[in-house]
Amino acid sequence: MGEKAKGFFVTGDPLIYGADVSIIITLLGILVFLTYFKKWGWLWREWLTTVDHKKIGIMYLVSSLLMLFRGGVDALLMRMQLAMPNTHFLQSQHYNEIFTTHGTIMILFMAMPFMFALFNIVIPLQIGARDVAYPFLNAMSFWLFFFGALLFNLSFVIGGSPDAGWLSYPPLSELAGSPGPGQNFYIWGIQISGIGSLATGINFLVTILKMRAPGMKLMQMPLFTWSVLSSCITIIFAFPVLTVTLALLFVDRFFGAHIFTATGGGNPMMYVNLIWMWGHPEVYIVVLPAFGIYSEIVSTFSKKKIFGYKSMVFSMMIISVLGYFTWVHHFFTMGAGADVNTFFAITTMAIGIPTGVKIFNWLFTMFRGRISMTQPMLWTLAFIPCFLVGGATGVMLAAAPADYQYHNSYFLIAHFHQTLIGGVVFGYLAGLYYWWPKMFGFKLNDRIGKWAFWTWNIGFYVCFMPQYALGFMGMTRRVYTYGWDMGWAPYNMVSTAGAFLMGIGFVFQVWQILYSIKHGERDLTGDPWNGRTLEWSIPSPAPHYNFAHLPEVKSDDAWWDMKNHRYGAAVPNKMKEYAPIHMPKNSGIPFLMSACWFVAGFGLTFEWIGVGIAGLAGVGICLLARSFQRNTDYYIPVDEIKATESSLGRVV
Repeated sequence: MGEKAKGFFVTGDPLIYGADVSIIITLLGILVFLTYFKKWGWLWREWLTTVDHKKIGIMYLVSSLLMLFRGGVDALLMRMQLAMPNTHFLQSQHYNEIFTTHGTIMILFMAMPFMFALFNIVIPLQIGARDVAYPFLNAMSFWLFFFGALLFNLSFVIGGSPDAGWLSYPPLSELAGSPGPGQNFYIWGIQISGIGSLATGINFLVTILKMRAPGMKLMQMPLFTWSVLSSCITIIFAFPVLTVTLALLFVDRFFGAHIFTATGGGNPMMYVNLIWMWGHPEVYIVVLPAFGIYSEIVSTFSKKKIFGYKSMVFSMMIISVLGYFTWVHHFFTMGAGADVNTFFAITTMAIGIPTGVKIFNWLFTMFRGRISMTQPMLWTLAFIPCFLVGGATGVMLAAAPADYQYHNSYFLIAHFHQTLIGGVVFGYLAGLYYWWPKMFGFKLNDRIGKWAFWTWNIGFYVCFMPQYALGFMGMTRRVYTYGWDMGWAPYNMVSTAGAFLMGIGFVFQVWQILYSIKHGERDLTGDPWNGRTLEWSIPSPAPHYNFAHLPEVKSDDAWWDMKNHRYGAAVPNKMKEYAPIHMPKNSGIPFLMSACWFVAGFGLTFEWIGVGIAGLAGVGICLLARSFQRNTDYYIPVDEIKATESSLGRVV
């Protein structure tokens, strides 16, 4: 254990020392604030023990924005290193660690929690439910993600970051290639958060299937709800593959097995197949909800029903199934043979068809609509050309013979950033702007938002368009430095400038949020966008119980039809008797159990068996304590409901 503890803290790099100082100052600031203003009790009661899906969604959102900042800083550091030839701004080892953590953080610790934030904030409100199916499990999911992300990020200052790439291919990720604890941080950070992701997929699948408002049939659900359903189906089948794959890698590293080591009789290509059996469905897991967000926004701000509702539903479900049959396109160069490559080339091209259906449906929805150029609509419109380019380059990569030239080049880098930023990040930012008033009761400032929008978008194209050219010129991914003779310098310099423009866009967004907290337009109606779905039928922010009376749904676009008196009433509370509302009680067990998982993961990372066993014992004790809990729910009395509704200006 003494040998393992050597070099416990990362030293020797001024950037690391700067990060150490900033972390210490931030932590001290938080501790002083909570102590001075006597907020420890409030923090425990209102946030650490909450099972309210809306608060859990906000915690996911804050975490994802912090991870967007961390992953974005990694990206800027990489671009600074590559801006000019023969640069030594970063040491080679540090560069390897940064490109590994950048990809891992952006996919698993930024995109996934951003997606789960929108799941939590929107889905129960959109289907007319008072909570999710399993509130306790929902809190557990968040805290598992949080402590998994914390464990992974801890490697930056303790032990050393992983450096084998964001998917950690063997043999580099095996003990011989990565002897330090960095790779174990990768395994256990993702394993712990992955359990939470799988639980969230199960939770929201059951919520959508079993907790819809009275009368809401499947084919009357909003398209965002359909997109979440299709994403959850994919999560349930994909994430167990990730769990098993990383467990096998840990067996190799911890027990000295040779499952993936060719010299010991194993097969590293088995790992590559397994990780991409999760990895490519993961792309659809994060992009499908973005498609649902675009559908809601286009319909709302075109003031029309979505064009081709059924075809939109079928296309999303087709993607969730077909997404499992495309993973080999990530390694056509493996040498599996022409027949295997042909099959996966066809399936990869075929998946572009349902995506194209949605693009046309959005355009037809906007056709002859009364379009409002709001912030959510701007991000949606920016997505369409961006994703078209990403899709077209994806089809180019899907042609197996051509992929032998594109493979591992910067053409591929540009392609997947085109789809993941242009499709996923733009979509989640559109959703953030769209549902922000529902979360917090005010709109985000429009003027600052447009500055953010244009710097983000201009910076995006300036950053990634040159990378297509660099790929054609032979620049490969994971290049640390290069010579003047390659001719890559001008394109890399332009790309770096674009990355910094995107960073400025993010700074504008932070300023926009801070400015709008005090000066933003307040939402006094609960329906600031003249929306079409049920979340806009209740006040902003929504009360703890969401709906005083469960709405009765008789059509899609239920709230739009209610407002236009096609059925029901625009004020659902009118002339109805109140009844006590059944709600779950807060619980500290999800937080404590997830903290125990963190202790177990930390111990196993450094191969401190005693610490690992102690953490797992804590998990077992928490599970046992939960199994003996009986008083886990309560009823909100009628008088409290009336007082809340009256304070919100509702009819009582």
